[in-house]
Amino acid sequence: MRIRIGHEMTIEVPQATPLIGLTTPEAARHRDYVLPEDFRTTPPVPVQSYVDRFGNICRRMVAPAGAFTLYSDITINDPGTRDEADFGAAEWPVEALPSEVLGFLTASRYVETDLVSDEAWALFGQVAPGWNRVQHIVDHVNGRLAFNYGLASQFRTAHSARNDGTGVCRDFAHLALAYLRALNIPARYVNGYVGDIGVPAAAAPMDFAAWIEVFLGGKWWTFDPRNNQRRIGRVVVARGMDAADVPLINSFGPHVLTGFRVWCHPVDEAGNELDGMLFA
Repeated sequence: MRIRIGHEMTIEVPQATPLIGLTTPEAARHRDYVLPEDFRTTPPVPVQSYVDRFGNICRRMVAPAGAFTLYSDITINDPGTRDEADFGAAEWPVEALPSEVLGFLTASRYVETDLVSDEAWALFGQVAPGWNRVQHIVDHVNGRLAFNYGLASQFRTAHSARNDGTGVCRDFAHLALAYLRALNIPARYVNGYVGDIGVPAAAAPMDFAAWIEVFLGGKWWTFDPRNNQRRIGRVVVARGMDAADVPLINSFGPHVLTGFRVWCHPVDEAGNELDGMLFA
């Protein structure tokens, strides 16, 4: 199948302001592009790309004073299958973990493992280790938090989301990460595109989404605390310890977001949008 993904974001800056944009799909998906990405800024400015410490593709530029728009549009080939699963995947003891995943056991800006550690062991310590325990944690987070886009806050952490009982997809991800890391299970934050493919269309406008990846049985697996279901057509943009590592726009000066559109939907070979439920 083919999926069209993209975004258009407009900001206002009072003066020339350096920016880093982190909205390009991971390098592993570039081979799936039907055509090269249509990326442009308005007004046009020089753009330089680099790769950060997590392997994410970042774009740096300087936005001139006034309105500044970043636009990207990509049509991508996708197998049309749901997120992979291995219900027998095992947890590995810390001493057996590859060195490169050990960092994903530690606390971070939005993931205070120390504040939920006692609760994590009380709730999940007696659950059989492995895929089932991870799913048990994801089920718990999905049931504990109520999704409320109107109450989104850049200051909400895993611990405060737990106490508030509400949040958006990033808060669901952060709380799941906190419980998992407290139990010595490596887990990392992911953001990207998840369209309404194979599921009823959501009433809310499309947005970027956040989910997690968990290290089990020697590889990383996708789990989605917000939706709590394996989805079709998920496209990874970036990974990190938490949301602080993967902001869509990191500006070195004040900016105000004045326009925001995201799209992710199946298309035919002519580029016409298709009903996502055709792939249920």
